[in-house]
Amino acid sequence: MSGARKRALTPARLRAGDVARVAGVGLRTRPLRAGLSALGIAIGVAAIVAVLGLSSSSQAGLLAEIDRLGTNLLTASKGQTFAGEEAQLPTTATRMIGGVAGVQDVADTATLPGVKVFRSPLISSAQTNGLVVQAASLDLLPIVATRVAQGRWLDAAIATEPVVVLGAAAAERMGVDRVVPGDRVWLGGQWFTVAGILAPAVLAPEIDTSALVGYPAARRYLHYTSTVGGRVTSGPPTTVYVRADTARVEAVQGLLAQTANPEAPNEVDVSQPSSALTARAAAKSATNSLFLGLGAVALLVGAVGVANIMIIAVLERRSEIGLRRALGATRGQIRTQFLVEAIVLALLGGAVGVGLGALATAVYADVKGWAVVIPASAWAGGMGAAVAIGAVAGLAPALRAARLSPTEALRTV
Repeated sequence: MSGARKRALTPARLRAGDVARVAGVGLRTRPLRAGLSALGIAIGVAAIVAVLGLSSSSQAGLLAEIDRLGTNLLTASKGQTFAGEEAQLPTTATRMIGGVAGVQDVADTATLPGVKVFRSPLISSAQTNGLVVQAASLDLLPIVATRVAQGRWLDAAIATEPVVVLGAAAAERMGVDRVVPGDRVWLGGQWFTVAGILAPAVLAPEIDTSALVGYPAARRYLHYTSTVGGRVTSGPPTTVYVRADTARVEAVQGLLAQTANPEAPNEVDVSQPSSALTARAAAKSATNSLFLGLGAVALLVGAVGVANIMIIAVLERRSEIGLRRALGATRGQIRTQFLVEAIVLALLGGAVGVGLGALATAVYADVKGWAVVIPASAWAGGMGAAVAIGAVAGLAPALRAARLSPTEALRTV
């Protein structure tokens, strides 16, 4: 047999562009069906990209907020005794901590036991709304990195009077949305005038659910006292807030317990609020697995849709398959055509899904004031999953199309 005749009998190899063009023709002839099949994949990929993008953006926003507020805030609070009972900090704890090398500023609060706050005396004593009453030192706000949203903060004059400043959550739960002259709350069995409302304290969320009074007022009106050396003074603090030199945070943290309570340092709980918030952000991102699972379900539905449309395409295009086989197309070329068609369909759905997920992330992050962060694993993983699903879903229909003989296929012409 001559070389020319051999070349004539050898099937021509399809170039990648030809394969893509043939696959595109199959999809363009049935645009509505193809679009609906790709929709499931688009929804699944969009869910994956949005979940990972929002998680990363939220975490980046929180870390940026923590950096802005400072990572050098430490707290020393009362813990428990060996017997499991509630311990007490010494009344000298704040002053002693203030003398530690590396400490910049120190302030404290004291939770008043048995003292509750209500909007009016007509409210049942059981409906506390999870609020507490605390005495606070006058220099508390800058140390915990919060501010007064409305009204004014305690000063040396009003700290001795029945005056209260509400934390952000406390004001919301009590229905106090603004400071009105003469507005009062029922605190400790008597009326206290509302002087101000605080902005949320990110690093000290316990402040948000508190009604804050001055130590002199707590001693005079709420009987929060203790006796030191035979002299009656204000009661002990329950939490001491410490701002340390950034370069010496670890050293100061190691000294807080024994400085606050030298006789029983084990009864002092020491923490760094910024570390707790960072851990909370990591724990929150772990809950994303549920939403990723929902995205995977949507991808599975999309895969079923792609497989379905490809099987129908094989049945409807038997004459085309037979004609191409009669003209010299090989089984491999038929198989490649339908497999690439399924992959292109899934790829289009994946691209739309990535765009929708990125858009949702950008819009929500902009509303929250976060930086938009879409990790590469989100969009790359989404596109990779779409391609894999297209290949798996299109494999069986492609093999079925390749097994059709020309004579069998052309019977439908």
